[in-house]
Amino acid sequence: MVSNQVLGTRALAGLVVLSVVFSGCAHTRQGAAAPAAPASTAASAGSAPVAGGPEEMTATEAAIAAAPAAPEAAPVAKAADMSGAIKPSAPKQYTVKRGDTLWGIASMYLKDPWLWPEVWIINPQVPNPHLIYPGDTLALAYGADGQPRGVMLEQAGAVRMDPRLRSSALESAIPTIPYTAIAAFLSRPTVMTSDEMYHAPYVVAFRDMHQVAGSGNEVYIRRLSAAENTRYAVVHIEGKLHDPDDGAVVGYEGIYTATALVQRPGELTKALLIDPARETLQGDRLLSTDGSEMPVNFTLRAPASTVNGRIIDVVGGTDLAGQWQVVVINRGKRHGIESGDMLAVDEAGDSCTPSRCNQVSDVYRNGNSIIGSTSGFGTSFAPRVKLPSERIGTLLVFKVYDRVSYGLVVGASDTIHVADLVRNP
Repeated sequence: MVSNQVLGTRALAGLVVLSVVFSGCAHTRQGAAAPAAPASTAASAGSAPVAGGPEEMTATEAAIAAAPAAPEAAPVAKAADMSGAIKPSAPKQYTVKRGDTLWGIASMYLKDPWLWPEVWIINPQVPNPHLIYPGDTLALAYGADGQPRGVMLEQAGAVRMDPRLRSSALESAIPTIPYTAIAAFLSRPTVMTSDEMYHAPYVVAFRDMHQVAGSGNEVYIRRLSAAENTRYAVVHIEGKLHDPDDGAVVGYEGIYTATALVQRPGELTKALLIDPARETLQGDRLLSTDGSEMPVNFTLRAPASTVNGRIIDVVGGTDLAGQWQVVVINRGKRHGIESGDMLAVDEAGDSCTPSRCNQVSDVYRNGNSIIGSTSGFGTSFAPRVKLPSERIGTLLVFKVYDRVSYGLVVGASDTIHVADLVRNP
């Protein structure tokens, strides 16, 4: 009888302990899942209303206002330090439209668009907050002092949540940059090493003695051992890429011309040209391609390592570049460069061109000309003064090789030249 009483007592005590544990877990979960209640209290006690905004704060706005006091709100606290990055003209709300890009939206809100990840506030109610879709509503997030602290996804577009539209294709997330600007560089080989250059198969002749070939023309290729219906990218070698630091050849720029579809393997492989981008010439090289494409939704960030490089080529056969043009820089994987890195472009201070020169003759001393006139006579004897470099653009690295990388000029306040500097932003 005593044993049964002891056993019953122990069982009762165990049930009491379990009930306390479960009640504690429920209380903890309730507190984590509903931060809006204490946030609204804190907001009503110390938050300032947003100028021109609604008088009553929503639960989300109250949570944002009280975020610095919440230990779990690290992303919001980080965004508070970036308040100076937001443009005074930034809209309080913006509905994402088809055709928008992340860079364009970031430019609308931020003084430096590449800082978007630093001020982007994650909304826990959104299943995948890292993607933005047409129909989504973005809004400024305000702190307790009434100043904007970041940008958040306030409301997900109803288009993606309406069950009546399940039979229709879902909207794609908006890309970081215009896809058309770099599409050809993402899916096709563009830079060749010296070894690839000298050992790659090449076009030796055209059927019917053509001098150039285009869509539907047949070509003969040497050094190609491939099965029928295999596809290869045909590239024209535009020129050598030299690193100005040591003068070494760091690669050969290959411009895509067409796709070669193998028709008849042999010592001279016969192929049909399809999907042309420009004319194919004798001597053009063939490179294997698996048809895979790299994503265009890059994570914008500053490089992890210190970067001091130069622009060594502008794609398109010119020395000048503007917004949405592709350039080559003399920094790559071995220098710590990765796709998505943002670089600042500074004008080169050690070069002089007819359109721009950062070195001038100092012909004045104590306010008087040392040559007695301003006609220009004798200025060669005046000391040269190097003007400071000025920031003229922003570069997004989108494809990286060993010693070189391709970058897209996403912003330019002046014309960008070959030899201009690329640095950490």
